[in-house]
Amino acid sequence: MAKKVFVALWILLSLLSLGTIKIGFFAPITGPAAADGASALHGAELAVEYINARGGILGQKVELVWYDDNFKADQAVNIAYKLVQQDRVAVVVSGSYSGMTRAAAGIYQQLKVPMISAYAVHPEIVATGDYIFRVGTLATVQGRAGAHLAVRKLGAKKIAILTIDNDFGVSLTAGFKEEAIKLGAEIVFEQRYPLGETDFRPILTRIRALKPDAIYATAYFSEAARLVSQARQLGIFVPIIGQEGYDSPQFAKLAEAGAANGVVITTDLDRDSEKPIVRWFIEEYAKKYGLDADMVAASAFDAVMVATKAIALAGSYDPAKIRDALASIKAGDKELEDFVTGFRGFTEKRESLRTITCQIYLGNRFHWFWEVTDPKIVTP
Repeated sequence: MAKKVFVALWILLSLLSLGTIKIGFFAPITGPAAADGASALHGAELAVEYINARGGILGQKVELVWYDDNFKADQAVNIAYKLVQQDRVAVVVSGSYSGMTRAAAGIYQQLKVPMISAYAVHPEIVATGDYIFRVGTLATVQGRAGAHLAVRKLGAKKIAILTIDNDFGVSLTAGFKEEAIKLGAEIVFEQRYPLGETDFRPILTRIRALKPDAIYATAYFSEAARLVSQARQLGIFVPIIGQEGYDSPQFAKLAEAGAANGVVITTDLDRDSEKPIVRWFIEEYAKKYGLDADMVAASAFDAVMVATKAIALAGSYDPAKIRDALASIKAGDKELEDFVTGFRGFTEKRESLRTITCQIYLGNRFHWFWEVTDPKIVTP
């Protein structure tokens, strides 16, 4: 008990002496996921800019204290200790992938400092404990939404599944497959492939022979670009259904000309939304960074916004009070209009309630295609 009081006082005195509210942040700024890491950092920085331009929180400016996890779980763990014990932050946002976020979550739970996952999907992240929250979409929910997109919207009866062999891919496929079968679809092919795969043609040739109505393929943007390019080269023009891993400017840039057209994904950013905060975010992001905003950036933006909202609700820098404030953010709160993604509050299990948007790539960007709002589908 004495140790907890000491840590809380240390955090409070640190923040007061600096005159800023520190929010911890980690992402893969270097390594194979550097493009997503940069997007996450940009989104988080833009949130801090947005908040500070409007007076900050509790009369103080917000400061983002960030580190590069280099796409390595052990780095994420080391960063967790550094952010809490050295930088003395009272809340942390993960702008990283599932593997790194899962590894770090246990440390934040142990140290009793709230962590908010921006976009990592694995179910076990939030299941770590009561100090861990998720603003992005749970894998099971996104998988279910993908199944409804495939079967109900696109009319697929025979589906082939390709799964990237990691936390992200396996957990998404599990949710998709279970729901697709419930909806009456037949899974005619299923195979895993390793992270960094460059040649999908042998697998795609086997899929082509089975003549599926759609392909559900979990991937990050680099694998996705190669996959869709090689599918089109082999004359496969059935719908390819992806997820948030495709949602990056790098996807179309790396794909062969025209190959990305017609790809449909489940994601958290509706680029055609007319909400003022979404229009501001997309325009300001392009102006500031010279890039199109993606789901990763939007999710990191919202995660920082949620963190600051919790601090304001708590009226305190005490991690325990911030945790309680996070848990109080529920659907129906009018202030949730300030969020860019479909985030609508937390469930009792600290998962996000949200609308899931389905975007189709046409021309030179993703566009609105469909929306999943049914509580039976989107509730974790």
